[in-house]
Amino acid sequence: MSITMSEHTMSYNEPPASVLGIRVDRLSQAQVLDAIGALVEQRRASESSDTDDTALPCQQVITVNPEFVMAAQQNALFRQCIHDAALVTPDGIGIVWAMRYLHTPTPERVTGTDTLQALAQRCALKGYRLYLLGAAPGVAEEAAHRLQALSPSLQIAGCYAGSPAPAEEEAILERIAAAHADIVCVAYGAPAQDLWIYRNRGRLAAAVAMGVGGAYDFISGRQLRAPKLMQRVGLEWLFRLYREPWRWRRMLVLPRFAIQVVLTGKGRGAV
Repeated sequence: MSITMSEHTMSYNEPPASVLGIRVDRLSQAQVLDAIGALVEQRRASESSDTDDTALPCQQVITVNPEFVMAAQQNALFRQCIHDAALVTPDGIGIVWAMRYLHTPTPERVTGTDTLQALAQRCALKGYRLYLLGAAPGVAEEAAHRLQALSPSLQIAGCYAGSPAPAEEEAILERIAAAHADIVCVAYGAPAQDLWIYRNRGRLAAAVAMGVGGAYDFISGRQLRAPKLMQRVGLEWLFRLYREPWRWRRMLVLPRFAIQVVLTGKGRGAV
């Protein structure tokens, strides 16, 4: 699959899927990592060019699950944020199922947590500098230590909890600029993290910014992920509900999502 840059937006030979009107790119994790690497290299090339004084703007990566899709039905800004992103990965087994049901299957599920760990390895290999923003105080640092234990040559540009509050934006942007980061991961939860990136991408001094939700908690060990078997069969959500029963209200979005996908699929002739 070839990847090109047109007006600073990634485009692919394989057309994206549309899940209830929300774009999802049909990419494997390896393709996502290659695309992020291409964006970093293009940004670095633009910064070192003698003929162009303007670096390419920061590009956004969004990991979409059913909650994102349903939230975007009611939130026009969030919907536009997803539409404008450089990469939209199929996080959540519900998205993978929906894409398959709608006859636009994706190669695999690409989660924020797994992608961040693989991305850290790619950064260590290529010398890219990674910045971890968000989560509770101290959690990003714990996640950084774990990632460096797995990839000792990884360069962590910085860690900072901060918040998505507009009043903190200037200070956070200054921190990131001073750190000379190539990739910024943001863990403020959706849609806050994604909207934070969206409104600041023109000022972010990095090649790529990606929302990663609770990835730092999982990587640091503060939260347990579902056993591998449950992950493979698509029951990670059930394990998380067992561990965090207060999430049951948020889980109510899943049956509504499934019903709407089925009705959409019937309209397209899905069986």
